[in-house]
Amino acid sequence: MGLVNPAGARPNTVYQVQPVGHRLDAIVSVPGSKSIANRALVCATLADGMSRLSHVPGGDDTAAMLDCVALLGAGVGADSHDASVVHIHGTGAVLRPGPMLLPTQLAGTTSRFVTALCALGSGHYDIDGLPPLRARPMGPLHDALVSLGIAVAPGEAWGHLPVTVEGLGVDHARRSHATSAAVVRVPGDISSQYITALMLIGPYLAGGLRIELTTALISRPYIGITVAVMASFGATDVDVSETVITVGPGRYSAFDYAIEPDASSASYPLAAAAVCGGRVRVPDLGATSLQGDAAFADVLASMGCSVHRDDTGTSVECSRPLHGITIDMANLSDLVPTLAVVAPFATTPTVITGVGFIRSKESDRLGDLAAELRKCGIDAVEREDGLRIAPGFSGGAALDTHHDHRLAMAFALLGMRIPGVRVHDPDVVSKSWPDFWMMIASLRGEQ
Repeated sequence: MGLVNPAGARPNTVYQVQPVGHRLDAIVSVPGSKSIANRALVCATLADGMSRLSHVPGGDDTAAMLDCVALLGAGVGADSHDASVVHIHGTGAVLRPGPMLLPTQLAGTTSRFVTALCALGSGHYDIDGLPPLRARPMGPLHDALVSLGIAVAPGEAWGHLPVTVEGLGVDHARRSHATSAAVVRVPGDISSQYITALMLIGPYLAGGLRIELTTALISRPYIGITVAVMASFGATDVDVSETVITVGPGRYSAFDYAIEPDASSASYPLAAAAVCGGRVRVPDLGATSLQGDAAFADVLASMGCSVHRDDTGTSVECSRPLHGITIDMANLSDLVPTLAVVAPFATTPTVITGVGFIRSKESDRLGDLAAELRKCGIDAVEREDGLRIAPGFSGGAALDTHHDHRLAMAFALLGMRIPGVRVHDPDVVSKSWPDFWMMIASLRGEQ
C-alpha cells in the first residue's frame, strides 16, 4: 500500500488502493476551501492593513497564490503556532512594479486571478505556469483585460500562458476622470474564474466595473462566493443579475477571515460512505456554507443516502442500495468525477448533463474520465454535455490521472470497492489536498 516509488518521482509513482472490507464510521477533517482562500488572498493583498486568514489550505494552488502575492509586495507571514494561519500585510493596492516573473505552477485559478491583479500594477508582469497549465484556456480573461485598456501580450499563443501584462497602476485608475463604470462583455457559460478575476479588481477601477454577460451564467455559486468574500473585506457594492454584474468603486479593508472547509474536497469522504456503506461526518462544513459544492450531500441523498446537516458539520450515511439519478451538474461541475465513481454502485443508470465546459479543466473531465472508468469494465458513455454511467464493473485496472487531482481522488473511491485499482501519479492530489492518501488509509482503519 501507499506510494510504490518515492514521492517527487512524478509521474512514475503508483498508489495501490486497498478495498475496504467493512462499513465506515469516520469523522474526516478536510482542508480549507482553496476557492475561498485564493479570493481572500487577493482581497487581503489589495487591502489597507494586516489581515489574518485562518484554516488556509496547504495545497499547491494556494502555495502558488501566496508566492505570487508576496512577489507583488504583500507581506506574508505564517503563524508560529498554527501553519494554517497566515498573516497578510496588504499593499493598499500599490503593487510592487514590474518587470517580474510570476510562477503559477499548475494553478489555473491562481493564473487567472494574478493576471487580473497585475492590471493594477505598474510595469511588465510575466505570468507563466508548468506545461500542462499552458494548455488550459485563458482567452476570455485576456480579451476582457484588453477591452479595459490593458496591454496583454502572449508569449506563444493568444489566450494561453505564458502571457505578459502591462499594468496601468491603480493610481492611474484613480486619477481617471471617468465617472461611470468600465464596461466589459464576457460570456457567462465559461469558467467563473474569469468573471471572478475581473470582479476582484473591480473596486479599484475608476467608476467601478460593469460586466455584461453575453450568455447565461453558469457556476453561479462560485460567483456567490466571490461576492461574499469581497463583502467581508469591505467591498459591499456588488450586484449580480441574470445579465449584468456590477462592482462599485471602493477599497478593501483588512479583515480576520476564517476559511471554511473545502466542500469539493469533502465530496470524497462523504461519497466514500455511499460507496462502502456506513457513515462519514465532515465537521465545520455546516448548513450556512458559502460553497455551492456543499450541495453534493443532497445529490447523495437523492441516490438513497441519509444526510444530516447542521451548524457543526455534515454527515452522510448509507445503509441501503443506491439508485441512479439524472442531474444537471452545471453548478456542481467540479464534482462530476465524484458522482461518476459512485454511479457504478447504484442499481440503475446515472445521467449527468450540463457540463460540456469541463473538457478544458486540468483534464478533459468527460473524455478522460469515461475512458479510465471503462478500464474497470464500467459502462461509461461520453455525451456532448455529460456522461451516462450504467451499474456494474468488471475489476480493477491501472488508471491514469491526466494531471488532474480530482480524477485521482475519485479513482481512490473506486478502489475502496473494486480490488486491483492502481492510481498513477498519485502525488497530483497535492494541488488541493496533500494528505489525501493518509485520509484514505484512515478510512480503512490504518494509522
